[in-house]
Amino acid sequence: MATTKASTKGLNDLFHGTLKDIYFAEKKILATLPKMAKAAQNPNLKAAFEKHHGQTKDHVTRLEEVFEVIGKKPAGKTCAAIMGITEEGSEIIEEYKGAAALDAGLLAAAQAVEHYEISRYGTLRTWASELGLTEAVNLLDLTLAEEKETDAALTELAESAVNVAAEAA
Repeated sequence: MATTKASTKGLNDLFHGTLKDIYFAEKKILATLPKMAKAAQNPNLKAAFEKHHGQTKDHVTRLEEVFEVIGKKPAGKTCAAIMGITEEGSEIIEEYKGAAALDAGLLAAAQAVEHYEISRYGTLRTWASELGLTEAVNLLDLTLAEEKETDAALTELAESAVNVAAEAA
């Protein structure tokens, strides 16, 4: 029976790797949001995507500050999860172009992104706290709060207008 050597990697390494993952994801989201805004038919949904684009620029800047806190150069690593979620969004744009259900599909894709980000930022904030990275905790917590606010705003928009319009068609 072969034995495997235990990895010497610890929470610092896991934190850095996950930070690179969300950095890549935020950059991908930054490129995707304008396409979603262009495809959106509901003016409030279009505005929500445009607002989140501006926030995402701030999220990237904050992540770069977190990299600085840990003494690492900002770098991303391909995030398969965000690639899959954004691909689903692209498929919805193609498949439902001009349909009443397009905005409901776009909104659902956007919320999948938000839920992924909420999960990642919550984890990173917890790990930063455990690692004693107070400045990183504050930066990550600010972004986490904004992601939760965006998710709540998208839910409100879905329930008050977008899903209703899709169902009525």
